[in-house]
Amino acid sequence: MRTKNNNGMGWLFASPYLLYGLIFFLIPLGWSFYLSITDWNLIAPVFHHVGLDNFIKALKSPGVHAAFFVTFKFMIVFVPMVIASSLIVALVVHGLPRFKGLFLIGFFLPYLASGVVSSFIVKGFLSYNSPVNTFLRGQLGLDINWLGTPLSALLLVAVIIAWKFTGYYALILTSGFESINQEIYEAAAIDGVNGWQRFWRITLPLLYPALFTTLILSIGVTFGIFTEVYQLTGGGPNFGTNTWQMEIYKQAFQNLSAGYASAVALIASVVTFISIFIIRKFLEMWGKRNGWT
Repeated sequence: MRTKNNNGMGWLFASPYLLYGLIFFLIPLGWSFYLSITDWNLIAPVFHHVGLDNFIKALKSPGVHAAFFVTFKFMIVFVPMVIASSLIVALVVHGLPRFKGLFLIGFFLPYLASGVVSSFIVKGFLSYNSPVNTFLRGQLGLDINWLGTPLSALLLVAVIIAWKFTGYYALILTSGFESINQEIYEAAAIDGVNGWQRFWRITLPLLYPALFTTLILSIGVTFGIFTEVYQLTGGGPNFGTNTWQMEIYKQAFQNLSAGYASAVALIASVVTFISIFIIRKFLEMWGKRNGWT
């Protein structure tokens, strides 16, 4: 009898999350599947079933191809950048004798900042008549269009998002540093271990769980970039920053092709799931090969 009551209480406490998942995940997912086989234009009450035409069209679309490759290009740039900056911040904060929490809050604040606001600030800061560009043109003869090429636009977006997430990931890594027993370092110092050996042979293996978490989280971010790209480049130039979310937005709300946009969203979901699964398995194998797990 007690077991049944405990089960009932468990379901009762879990019901808010289950209800949330049903309303905001399962129902929209089912609706997206249904829309993906229609030609609904987001406005008309009548639409027709088109089978797999939307998926076939998406697989041939230059915009979808660009979104696929831009995501991985961004991943190659963003992930090392944000992990390196997070490690540096975590190492600095971990070495502080006091006020660690205060400094972590300071570094964490950009994560709470609105992506729209930060994008507007950067756009104004790098505009043609901004003090920075005026100085570069007047004093150095440099006329730089920061968002004018696919590479520079991609790098700029990566820097903005890395700035935003550095404090968040540093918080995770700092907790990893704090969990390492200092007696291990003391024993290593007695054995004459140098700084690099200490980091590679002691710190990195013991930090691996926290590092693994930040790597997976940062990789996941690359598949959901929208705000900064929308505000700064609109997916350009020449599809150079056309992410999955940007492509879905353009098809659904600019071209009013909600059925086609749903098909693109489902393709993006499959690519995201498979990519993260493969990368996660690779990271797990890397950890096991080095004896870190």
